[in-house]
Amino acid sequence: MSLLVFIRLENDILYRYSFCVNYYAPLNVLKPVGKDIWIVDGPEIKFFGMPFTTRMTVIRLKNGDIFIHSPIKPELELVEALKALGPIKHLVSPNWIHYAFIAEWANACPSAIKWASPNVKERANKKSMHISFDHDLETYAPDDWKSEIHQMIVEGSSIHREVVFFHLSSKTLILTDLIENFEAEALPWPLRILVRMIGIVDPDGKMPLDMWLTFRKRRNELRGFVERMIAWEPKYIVLAHGRCYDHDCTHELRRAFRKTF
Repeated sequence: MSLLVFIRLENDILYRYSFCVNYYAPLNVLKPVGKDIWIVDGPEIKFFGMPFTTRMTVIRLKNGDIFIHSPIKPELELVEALKALGPIKHLVSPNWIHYAFIAEWANACPSAIKWASPNVKERANKKSMHISFDHDLETYAPDDWKSEIHQMIVEGSSIHREVVFFHLSSKTLILTDLIENFEAEALPWPLRILVRMIGIVDPDGKMPLDMWLTFRKRRNELRGFVERMIAWEPKYIVLAHGRCYDHDCTHELRRAFRKTF
């Protein structure tokens, strides 16, 4: 589990600091969500000296290719487990923050295609993480997966742009940072107070307050994207941070984004 705290640095960009524990064991293990879709909870990593948890989503396309959303650290046994499912073909960065291990996966899987989310190339270069992305993610899904996975870029924030995915056959909505839903009972009590202040504690997880404020001038636009997610009628919502949703998912979307309606 991770607790995300946002602070503004000199360059006026929001960065995330985290405090966490290994709440999602077993790690580096494929956990089925539905047919041909899994999540994998990863080990803690350090970001600005602070540890936080990681989670990725894996989809096996109908042609056997493996699609990896927000790749976690590629431990050897995990890489081999995924190769046993099919050729690792797509390494996907869903937003400008979730990209750190794409280069390592590319080294382990040289034929994989590296997909860049908006602004991630600039951020990676700024952090001296030299990743040679192959393609940019666009508003609509590429031919590689358009018949199996819908996608859209959620706009409206002055800082954050995120690519949202919807796996059609399992009716799974895949979010990264637009909703965070941390279980307070796994946190020390002072941090429980903080997550409640930020508004990202289970069972009322939602968009973190500081991110919400970056949408303040274009909230009508955000509402349109939320309405499209609701129209997809997901049966499962994967979150990168905190407890995922496995029932009443349209209700959870309306609840989490209730301030947009």
